[in-house]
Amino acid sequence: IDSIRDFIETHREQCMTFRSVQDVKQWVAEHVSIIDQNPAAWCAVENACLDLFGKEAGLPIETLLGLPSLNGRFQYSAVLGTDNLQSFEKQLQRYRSVGFTDFKVKVTGRLQDDIDKLDRLHSFKDSKLRVRLDANNLWGDAERAWSYLKQLPGRITAIEEPLKVGDYDGCRWLAREMKVPIILDESFLRVDQFVLIQSDPLSTWIINIRVSKMGGILRALAVAKRAKEIGIPVIIGAQVGETSILTRAALTIANSYRDIVIAQEGAFGTLLLERDICDPSLMFGAGGQLDARAVSGPGLGLGLSP
Repeated sequence: IDSIRDFIETHREQCMTFRSVQDVKQWVAEHVSIIDQNPAAWCAVENACLDLFGKEAGLPIETLLGLPSLNGRFQYSAVLGTDNLQSFEKQLQRYRSVGFTDFKVKVTGRLQDDIDKLDRLHSFKDSKLRVRLDANNLWGDAERAWSYLKQLPGRITAIEEPLKVGDYDGCRWLAREMKVPIILDESFLRVDQFVLIQSDPLSTWIINIRVSKMGGILRALAVAKRAKEIGIPVIIGAQVGETSILTRAALTIANSYRDIVIAQEGAFGTLLLERDICDPSLMFGAGGQLDARAVSGPGLGLGLSP
């Protein structure tokens, strides 16, 4: 929080001169390295500016940015954490009871625990079931990761951040051995990092686009645009404990690039938060879906909760 406060104080006077979306775009283009150092802080500033300009113009941010209007439904993934097996089963049952079929499972590094959890998940005989893993940079080398992961049961569609941040060579090797793509999250922060992966087979990578991690909607859109040009699929990620502001910002990316989005995370609202600062609080409903009609009005379409 302190670093974000410092960022805003440092750049307050410049930001107060913004009069249009073009001013924001120009600042982003001219301050790449500054945003790289504190992407979440700039994301907060950019969201506030886009929301303000939209409300002044009476237009949603998609219209301001020349993007398709929000439309249809957005499908979210269930996220299963590193809790004990009993808690895992309760969480799994809750997700299944409302119709979730797409799951992200956190890997613990405790082999039998992970086997038991995946056994429970795959015990549901559902042809629509999709399971990906999130290892949170658990292993120091690819061979150790492979030795562990090959013992896990059931079909896995992708693995997120199995190795140390930035170990692209190790991830390439692991993707070939496991025959599943690697999801880059902490290892992919900026559009210029495509140079590190664009020559690989398209089946090697998936990019997790979290708006706050990328440094705002504009930079996230640039990453999605380049991913589409190359042919790399994306996941629209979420910050743990995010409010509806970031959930709404992510919808802009998901809606504009539906054809390359293979999964979407977040939209927990007050299902996770004790209090959401926004009204309405954006949350998925039955089947893990959020209807675009839940978001209406100019700017981000959100107000402050009382």
